[in-house]
Amino acid sequence: MKNKRAIIVHCWDGYSEYCWYPYVKKELEKQGFEVKVPAFPETEEPKLDRWLPVLKKEIGVPDENLYLIGHSVGCITILRYLEGLNPSQRIGGVVLVAGFVDDLGFEELKNFFTTDVPLEEVKDKADYFVAIHSDNDPYVPLKHGDIFKEKLGAKLIIKHNAKHFSGPVDKEDSCLELPEVVNSIIEISE
Repeated sequence: MKNKRAIIVHCWDGYSEYCWYPYVKKELEKQGFEVKVPAFPETEEPKLDRWLPVLKKEIGVPDENLYLIGHSVGCITILRYLEGLNPSQRIGGVVLVAGFVDDLGFEELKNFFTTDVPLEEVKDKADYFVAIHSDNDPYVPLKHGDIFKEKLGAKLIIKHNAKHFSGPVDKEDSCLELPEVVNSIIEISE
């Protein structure tokens, strides 16, 4: 049997060792997953045309043993990746943490939203979607979790007072553990 793989796509201004990424990597590796947390270029000013090739290279050939985990802008990067797969390609599942599918008004992220994300098509590219949101996220309104639930059939997990699941780059206390991500990946990969 092929190894189960997970790739974490970090947030804007994030990096491989930021916040909860090392925790999730370690916990999933204990479960036998091969886990990568690649560093994406120009993280202080993310560009879809620079991030997407990195993600594609890290993934190689997508299959149903692949699980993608995104945080904030990492989520839209994953959705854009799925949008580009051909109809016969599918992955095992996606966990979206503080994700969004609309332009939130940040000039630096407008390049991710030059076209609408075709969520109906994206839904067919993965077996499972999970959306994890906080009820007091200062950047991403809770309605985005509802959109993922409605359009992708995502299981919606709402955490209380977890802000943006981030840390110093978002001027909040570091979120160092996020067991909901680990548990979701284990659950959807069985």
